[in-house]
Amino acid sequence: MAQVKAYSLFTEFDINLFKSGKHYRLYEKMGSHLVTVDGISGVYFAVWAPTAKQVSVIGDFNYWTEGEHQLNVRWDSSGIWEGFIPLVKKGDTYKYKIQSNNNDIKTEKADPYARRFEHNPKTASIVWDDDYKWKDKNWMKTRKKHNAIDAPYSVYEVHLGSWKRHEEENRFLSYFELADDLVTYVKDMNFTHVELMPIMEFPYDPSWGYQVTGYFAPTSRFGYPEEFKYLVDKLHQAGIGIILDWVPSHFPEDAHGLGFFDGSNLYEHPDKRKGYHQDWKSLIFNYERNEVRSFLISNAVFWMDQYHADGLRVDAVASMLFLDYSREDGAWEPNAFGGRENLAVISFLKELNEEIYSSFPDVQTIAEESTAFPMVSKPTFAGGLGFGMKWMMGWMHDTLDYFSKDPAYRKYHHNEITFSLAYAFTENFMLPLSHDEVVYGKKSILGRMPGDEWQRFANLRLLYGYMFTHPGTKLLFMGSEFGQYNEWNFQESLDWHLLEHKPHQDMQNFYKALNAVYKNTPALYEKGFSGEGFEWISYDDNENSVISYVRKGYNENEYVVVICNLTPSVRECYKIGVPLQGKLIEIFNSDANEFGGSGVKNKKEITIKQESWNGKNNSAEITLAPLAVSIFKFK
Repeated sequence: MAQVKAYSLFTEFDINLFKSGKHYRLYEKMGSHLVTVDGISGVYFAVWAPTAKQVSVIGDFNYWTEGEHQLNVRWDSSGIWEGFIPLVKKGDTYKYKIQSNNNDIKTEKADPYARRFEHNPKTASIVWDDDYKWKDKNWMKTRKKHNAIDAPYSVYEVHLGSWKRHEEENRFLSYFELADDLVTYVKDMNFTHVELMPIMEFPYDPSWGYQVTGYFAPTSRFGYPEEFKYLVDKLHQAGIGIILDWVPSHFPEDAHGLGFFDGSNLYEHPDKRKGYHQDWKSLIFNYERNEVRSFLISNAVFWMDQYHADGLRVDAVASMLFLDYSREDGAWEPNAFGGRENLAVISFLKELNEEIYSSFPDVQTIAEESTAFPMVSKPTFAGGLGFGMKWMMGWMHDTLDYFSKDPAYRKYHHNEITFSLAYAFTENFMLPLSHDEVVYGKKSILGRMPGDEWQRFANLRLLYGYMFTHPGTKLLFMGSEFGQYNEWNFQESLDWHLLEHKPHQDMQNFYKALNAVYKNTPALYEKGFSGEGFEWISYDDNENSVISYVRKGYNENEYVVVICNLTPSVRECYKIGVPLQGKLIEIFNSDANEFGGSGVKNKKEITIKQESWNGKNNSAEITLAPLAVSIFKFK
């Protein structure tokens, strides 16, 4: 047996933090680290395996021989096995061979803290570090203003494997290639942020990344870890924030993964009612176990610290919060108070957000949470979960349902398009038109729109215009910005060839212009989470299917009026009430010729009369373009 030198990166303080669930930088201690001991270079390994009888490191350097390099268990009952192996170097592949005290069960596991993995279908961890030199100093200094809740926030959701593929070889683009193509495109389209579907290492492409096995490693599908840092760096240098999809809700049962790690239910809850997700055939973290909480919070911190992420979109929060989520009666156990809430998850999410916002006050955490669970995006000191934002799933469902209806029947469903304002300010909402809405037979967003081709594109422009003038931040899945016809297919590139045709060119130009007017109109974002930023003009004109409202920022002189004509009928001399005097100037019209519209527009200046209407002291008469949203500023 080769010598494994006793060596540790842990102090007694570290161990106490770990055991109490309060160590939020475990990646600095656990895993594999290149170090020099007594003048000899090698690697320090540390792994948590409290049920183990023996832990060996197996890899290229010992021909995958069990027992050749046995780690030493710490004396402090932490369950950590560690040791220094000389001459192991960067790039060496390895796993942990674990013999359990539980019936001598043997497992062969990848390192939960590995910074890099082999390309699938291979599953070994790789010893890795990098000395990447960041060039995003200006962004990191000033990003607070870009990520603030009163800043424009327009997100482009991207699946890296299918955004665009190499034209000749039909392979994935690398992180390097994406740093050219994707960054240029997102910048040109005026998005403020990119959200990447999970890029943490995962074994199975059809999971889209939502079945993670390597929580601390960007997937090797697209290149090395430092190449992913280069992509993040280039986004930041272009003034674009990056949000990472993060999956603390479940993990797969793959043999090399976290499941049954040391011959026991180490990371997953031992009770199947809390530890197994029936819908996704995956394992659920044991949020009651301190060391697991440290693992997860450390992982969230890791992506902010090591990869300069500007936010985390936390997946499937509803599945975490409720003990009866997708379970029949009798298949779940109530909490200590007889309720259905998972109390351990609630405390975990609060602790997670407190640590993130304490250490990185200029980022955002965003919850994908689909229920009426209260105060998801309210601070923990006020009793909330502490997220910065929450996806507005009700708005998404109602809006897509409404827009799929023939305009002739929309007057009978008028409440569907106005109801969201009844609860719009109960949370800090993000309006999502995400990947989930363009798969599994739901059709693309364009494919849901009724009418002939002209009306479908007009409806799509109207939908996006309504979305951008509605309170809340914005998110759109890739391809929807140019009117992709087909549903998303993770195995293929987006249908970029559609941009050879004018309707799709016009649609793309429209979204680019919409992003620009949003970013340059403070009233559309400054009070997006507050009722002070919104005022109805008319929500009850169901007969004409017209809605109108005022959006307000900090400066009264920059208020804007928004009118949505949800039918193809042109309406001349349509009267609306307005809160201010002076004139109205149309600054944006989705029916403009350059967007593929019919070109119906208003005269340069519309005089506001001192005649009350819609409960306002003043009024104006405007022309409503067909299936269009118009935005006016006051002069």
